[in-house]
Amino acid sequence: MARALRSPVAFSLLAGVVIGALFLVGTGADPFSAYGAVITGSLGADGIGATLSTTTSVLGMALALAVPLRAKLINLGGDGQMVLGGITAAVTGLYAPLPAPLTVVLALLAGMAAGSAYAVLAALCENHFGVPLLVSSLLLSYPAVSLASYLARYPLKEPGSSLPQTRRLPEGVALPAFGSSTVTVGLLLVVLAAAAYWFTDSRTALGFEIRMTGRNARFSAYAGVDRGRLTLRLMATSGALAGLTGAIGVLSFPYRFVDGSLTAPGYTWTGLTAALLAAATPLGTILASFFFAVLQVGGLAMERTTEVPRELTQVLQAIVIVFLAARLRFPRRRRPAGPEPDGPQRADREPGRREPAGQGEFA
Repeated sequence: MARALRSPVAFSLLAGVVIGALFLVGTGADPFSAYGAVITGSLGADGIGATLSTTTSVLGMALALAVPLRAKLINLGGDGQMVLGGITAAVTGLYAPLPAPLTVVLALLAGMAAGSAYAVLAALCENHFGVPLLVSSLLLSYPAVSLASYLARYPLKEPGSSLPQTRRLPEGVALPAFGSSTVTVGLLLVVLAAAAYWFTDSRTALGFEIRMTGRNARFSAYAGVDRGRLTLRLMATSGALAGLTGAIGVLSFPYRFVDGSLTAPGYTWTGLTAALLAAATPLGTILASFFFAVLQVGGLAMERTTEVPRELTQVLQAIVIVFLAARLRFPRRRRPAGPEPDGPQRADREPGRREPAGQGEFA
């Protein structure tokens, strides 16, 4: 427990809460009431459904970005991959001549394929043209978002509607919801994806290669890991998870693609924040995603209850990441050197003194 409390993550979270409380005091608000409103509004009976719905999207994007981040590869094209997955799922749901259950499955797979193919394009730009993945993934995101916006505003636009949105999906082409809430089976899908990520990361040779590449890319290359091929595999998986998140968003309420509905909430950047906070570990990514979903939903309740702007929760996220980065950069203290030991230990430290080589050892 003491080691966990001294960890950079716990320190960053505590620092964020304390500085957020100081901001609240400076504005004349009561920190206890504000934080209480965040907890009640996000985890209470009226807010838990919205929190779980938000967790679905945040966790999906956090997993999508954590997979390459585990190997120190940064995918900033989550918006484009997610939007392509969403618009592809919408087109599949509208025009696939299949029964509703099969159409839902096909729409999910089509969204994953679209996001995966677009992410692979960014990896190819790095492997064959030398464009850094950070740059290629980010720049490729803009034409994807613009293309989806064009399709929702013109060819696929719902007739008679003033909103940039497609027609509503046919009856039955939707993910099943839990009761009357907005929480759908999509939450189970992203949890299963997280479980698969955990299994791959901790129980397979591929997971070991990914972790080894993240810790020391030069050593992993010397050990025989093909970095270009690994980049393609990780980006394909990352894009598939982002496309799955977009498809889940379209197959859930309001059961259509609405221009800006996937990008405006900032799921990509919140997911990246969660992945960074968890150091891309599977279990940590789940917990961090839920934490940021609580902040996002609870911020709205805090604004309604205490009149404190919900932007404070975004400030808290930024403070957590700043303190996490600063704490990780601090050098560790070195233990003071004790008195020089006598006897054989001192002889071992003397320069030039070596023990005779044993049998089978190099002298």
